Amino acid sequence: MLKISLLAVGKIKESYWKESLSEYGKRLSPYTKLDIIEVAAEPTGATTTGLHSMKSEGQRLLARIPEGAFVVALERTGKEISSLDFAQLLKREGEGGRTIVFIIGGAEGLDSAVLALANAKISLSKMTFVHEMARVILLEQIYRAMTIIAGKTYHR
Repeated sequence: MLKISLLAVGKIKESYWKESLSEYGKRLSPYTKLDIIEVAAEPTGATTTGLHSMKSEGQRLLARIPEGAFVVALERTGKEISSLDFAQLLKREGEGGRTIVFIIGGAEGLDSAVLALANAKISLSKMTFVHEMARVILLEQIYRAMTIIAGKTYHR
């Protein structure tokens, strides 16, 4: 069984996002041990710059990454890959019990220290999504990948 962690900045507030994440969590339960970990978002404003926010959030994210994990940063400039290639990546990197950690940054993005640690950088799309939607899309793609690996027909 694969071990996957979704490490994200900020809390989900709206019930419809929570319900979607819960649904995909249930669907994934036969295939993977899924942990969703949220770290506090750093507020930006007159006294806090975006760079400072990214750095503070980055420190919180880095502290939650288990040693030896395969780290995938969701990044707008990352590589776009197909669902089949994504499934192969999960299978290859998670086979030996290694935890795969997906990181979704805050409103300002991911700190350079987090990006430097990442083993892969993936973009979900050239379009920009709200962070809550990105989480749901990611979990749907992980579920799709699990069904591909298991030889199910969901992915068609």
